[in-house]
Amino acid sequence: MAKKAMIEREKKRQRLVAKYAAKRAALKEIINDESKPMEERFRASLKLAELPRNSSATRLHNRCQLTGRPHAYYRKLKVSRIALRELGSNGQAPGMVKSSW
Repeated sequence: MAKKAMIEREKKRQRLVAKYAAKRAALKEIINDESKPMEERFRASLKLAELPRNSSATRLHNRCQLTGRPHAYYRKLKVSRIALRELGSNGQAPGMVKSSW
């Protein structure tokens, strides 16, 4: 089980990313528009830099929905390999059969 503080920090980042997504996209569009004057693009880049760092989507880290584990994460299932193995052993993951020989 991951630390509660780490899980909460990740949730906070997700909220910030959702809150500032539209604003960041608009500023990036201005910055990347070659037809705009250089001064306007520079002002947009300064405004982008003033936004909170944790509002950037690249700061997000995938974590298991059940345990909060950050490593060995299956994106499609949103769980870690350990949690997936437990679900499979308990018969809660459809289509998974416990291996035995």
